[in-house]
Amino acid sequence: MNHMKNIIPYLETHAGRFEEELKNLLRMASISTDPEHQSDIEQAAHFIHDQFGKIGFTTEIMATDGHPVVYAEWLHANNQPTILVYGHYDVQPPDPIDLWTTPPFEPTERNGNLYARGATDDKGQLFTHIKAVESWIKTEGSLPVNIKFLIEGEEEIGSPNLAPFIQQHREQLSCDIAVISDTSQFAPGIPAITYGLRGLAYFELSLEGPQQDLHSGGFGGTLTNPANALAKIISALHDENGSITIPGFYDDVLELSKDERQKWSQLPFDEKGYQDHMGVSELFGEKGFSTLERKWGRPTCDVNGLYSGYSGEGSKTIVPAKAGAKISCRLVPHRDPKAIAQGFKQLVSEICPAGIQLSIKEYHSSPAVLVPVDSSAVQAAARAIEQGFGKWPVFMRHGGTIPVVTTFQEILNVDTLLLGWGYPDDNTHSPNEKFCLASFHNGIRASASLWQELAGETLS
Repeated sequence: MNHMKNIIPYLETHAGRFEEELKNLLRMASISTDPEHQSDIEQAAHFIHDQFGKIGFTTEIMATDGHPVVYAEWLHANNQPTILVYGHYDVQPPDPIDLWTTPPFEPTERNGNLYARGATDDKGQLFTHIKAVESWIKTEGSLPVNIKFLIEGEEEIGSPNLAPFIQQHREQLSCDIAVISDTSQFAPGIPAITYGLRGLAYFELSLEGPQQDLHSGGFGGTLTNPANALAKIISALHDENGSITIPGFYDDVLELSKDERQKWSQLPFDEKGYQDHMGVSELFGEKGFSTLERKWGRPTCDVNGLYSGYSGEGSKTIVPAKAGAKISCRLVPHRDPKAIAQGFKQLVSEICPAGIQLSIKEYHSSPAVLVPVDSSAVQAAARAIEQGFGKWPVFMRHGGTIPVVTTFQEILNVDTLLLGWGYPDDNTHSPNEKFCLASFHNGIRASASLWQELAGETLS
């Protein structure tokens, strides 16, 4: 029976209310990095908790060592799979404020988009699933599958308390498949399912030389300059072809299949538009691979930040006492972050010149993720997206990392459906973040269809 015939009119009738409720959530400055916004964090958690309470879900706000988790469940579909929906209600700081056309926490509609911090990352996308389950409960009185929601408030600070929370509540969170909408479509009008994520290994280098900054005229040329040493190390991380020189970096890398490369080459990727969007004069990367292949399916090593010496106005002639860099490696399947860290430390230690005290700090890491596109869950999601967006989705990988996907695999032993409704140019983490309102409503419809498509499927 196609219940969507009853649900679609409900979605159309209440579309305006859905938008207003989302605007109310977006007005809450739930910035997880700033203790001054603790009340906004709590307000956002209670707002979402109340949304579930109004439609008959069992729901609670659960404490962590940081910001709370909102949990909700509806488990009355006998002999049907259980789906866990993940999202986050916290947002990035809006700085720099002066680059916003309209205030970041006053949602504003322009040209069919809703502009606000958190509009696409992740309040707007998360809200599509909340409204989808509401539509089922209000029209059919039940859901075709069992659904649990896990919504955290610390994603933008690295989810420090999420893995311990999932471990502690793994029985309560047990499921057959997880669903996350915190990515994007391939392009406007081209919906997508993300079946792969790159992993991450993150390091900070600290180089110390003299006990204090020294006059470059009096001391320069008589000792190793930490900034010069850091430049030498960084320049040695890549060769002239853009390949990474870390020992063992490419060992066991899962190579792109001929089928993947062919399908990606047929996608309408606008290299010039991509280049113009970034504001660069030309593209560069590992030799022998296209831009999409480098972006989705090849490992990388990038400097994320540098610090040393004097950087104020005018000149100051010193040999700096210290230098440092933050460096991240994006990883592809079959590469262990621990092995990457070992190779990185080996190379850096060998290159670092005498007279420098070197320390290497490891931050968070995560392996890459790859989900079979021919699985019953992925195919069900594709059918649902076709119903919601009017087109069969393309299958793509994503260059970034979503650590919770690995956490779900390791603790709950489940795969994740990555169903992004946003656009690549939604300015995530940047000024003028936006979410297309048509995609918001299509996402609700696709989500509502997903529950019907997953009913009766064997997912584990």
